[in-house]
Amino acid sequence: MSPVSSKPVSAQVLDAAIAWQLSLDSSSPVEREEFAKWHAAHEEHARAWRQLGMLDQRFSVASGPARTALLQSRESIRRRVRKLGSGVASVVAVIGLALFAGEHYLPVDYWLADQRTATGEQRTLRLTDGTLINLNTHSAVDVRFDEKQRRIVLQEGEILVETGHGDARPFIVETREGSMRALGTTFLVRREADGTRLSVLKSAVAAHPHASQEEQILREGQQVLMRDNGLGTIVALNPGADAWTRGMLVMENARLADLVHELGRYRRGHLGVAPEVAELRITGSFPLNDTDKALSALLPTLPVQIEQHTAWWVTVAKADNKR
Repeated sequence: MSPVSSKPVSAQVLDAAIAWQLSLDSSSPVEREEFAKWHAAHEEHARAWRQLGMLDQRFSVASGPARTALLQSRESIRRRVRKLGSGVASVVAVIGLALFAGEHYLPVDYWLADQRTATGEQRTLRLTDGTLINLNTHSAVDVRFDEKQRRIVLQEGEILVETGHGDARPFIVETREGSMRALGTTFLVRREADGTRLSVLKSAVAAHPHASQEEQILREGQQVLMRDNGLGTIVALNPGADAWTRGMLVMENARLADLVHELGRYRRGHLGVAPEVAELRITGSFPLNDTDKALSALLPTLPVQIEQHTAWWVTVAKADNKR
């Protein structure tokens, strides 16, 4: 067992725990009562809180420049939290967790990336060669252009790439699993728990897993899951795969659990689904800039109800017919 509790917590729950830690410095009785409810609502909440507490203990016994820098930043942010808000504080706390507890919580690479988006944020970048990159929620990239190649390293999340024209240097997107070489194209790259998903919207992309000797070309309308030791089965592109660039989530005959998981990527805190309704099927388009509205859209068509324990903990549950 690791010195920072048993298993890691999700990024969303960790965000909530950090926010509570900051707000409790000068909280009201009502806020302390809300925190107690949040803490008791789920075992993962208590685990996240323990891990933050253990981080404090590790600060007290750590030594060297890293400890000094983190402690100074932490104390400074505590003094200025109302002025600056919780965003910078979250960065410091999460970097501390990654340094002392391991990168399986939240990768340091995300916080150190050249460009990144927060949860629920999207952004478009225009690179020096004219390439457009759309960053989806909680995404991070490093830009590595030199005289030989144009390389983008996707550290976290999802991007849509529209490559610029008139530049002879190869354009490559790299992840931990492999590299994808654009062949004059528009494509999506998404980091997932079990690999990297490549989806080709226009033209073609050559995919090359790190541990493979060969690359394979994917054509327009195709997608594949890439692991470092090879490619999965090439299948047809999901309908509306790039709808997030227009602020929408498109689902066609999808499991309710999958819809809830996707919406959860765009909001802080925990968004879950009860096992009794997880396998229900849903088709529709849902707004990403208002996930509460998206959840409300489920009520007329599915036998579900939205249970909101706190602002950080929401569950889609089976409807109570007695109400």
